[in-house]
Amino acid sequence: MRFLRRVRAGTAGRRRRRALGTALGVGLGLLPASGLPAAPAGPASAPPAVVLPGAGGHVYVTNQLDNTVSVIDARTNKVIATVPAGTAPEGIAVAPDGRHAYIADNGSAEVSVLDTRTRKIVATVPVGKAPSGVELSPDGGFLYVANGGSNSVSVLDTRTNRVTASVPVGISPVSVTVSRDGAEAYVANAGSGSVSVIDTRTRRTTRVLPAGRSPVGVAVTPDGRSVYVADEVAASVSVVGTRTGTITATVPVGEGPFDVALGPDGRSAYVTALGPGQVSMIDTRSHRVSATVSVGPPGTDPFNVAVTPGAVYVTQQGAGTLAVIDPRTFKVVTTVTVGSNPYGVAVGP
Repeated sequence: MRFLRRVRAGTAGRRRRRALGTALGVGLGLLPASGLPAAPAGPASAPPAVVLPGAGGHVYVTNQLDNTVSVIDARTNKVIATVPAGTAPEGIAVAPDGRHAYIADNGSAEVSVLDTRTRKIVATVPVGKAPSGVELSPDGGFLYVANGGSNSVSVLDTRTNRVTASVPVGISPVSVTVSRDGAEAYVANAGSGSVSVIDTRTRRTTRVLPAGRSPVGVAVTPDGRSVYVADEVAASVSVVGTRTGTITATVPVGEGPFDVALGPDGRSAYVTALGPGQVSMIDTRSHRVSATVSVGPPGTDPFNVAVTPGAVYVTQQGAGTLAVIDPRTFKVVTTVTVGSNPYGVAVGP
């Protein structure tokens, strides 16, 4: 195996990407008890489709074992296209104008650029080894790519589709997020228990923040004062003050939290927890869990999350589905069958 990512206690027996690494020689991942990728859940197990008020645009889901991206109409919650991508696609980000989506191809060490109108890959850009998380600057001009196998972040100019910088960070970076003003990028380093802070102007790491034992998901508040970090080993979310550089709160959320996303108004953080198969909503003012919803039995493996004013979208690796949650009632209103081992999710116009 070329690169073993994020070995951790407690959830090692459920890490589905180990199967992917064995087959492709890439990143370490979650496995069901059988050691084989779970079959996607059939449509009969899904709740009836419900269209949420305010939901619109398109949802994009990367399918690791299919090497594809599912395109979903958010108004109908139906898959309208399946697009071939690179090898083992993971993170995905959609440009603000919705014209392109950027896909981290973990197995081929590239970023694929998807034209969302033609639904074809129009460019592939070499980056570092085992790219995983991707995030765009607020204006869409630059893409930041966390390269877990290179301990770096690639900075891609989206106008030219060229890498203009490679920034050293911590060990095994998994995900990256950018502040609302675009001034800083925050990188979760699973192997070194830290978050690297990159000055996007100088393209240098300026600070390193403590972030628990194995930080994998990271999100920054709209005011830029705090980052929320999912710590998969500690089964909690760390709240880190960006000015003080200290952990200001630790919120228990259940075994195996992997991803965290802030709501549009910054009042809630949404966290996936692999072990119990649930999503927790954290009140960012009290730093307490205000609601929890089950998205399926153990083995469903809720993985990555994307939030819009009208819906919360969660990829479910074990079930091969996308769960759609109503943020008002915090209940699952429907699930959408996608490809094998869905990983990343992003929403665009």
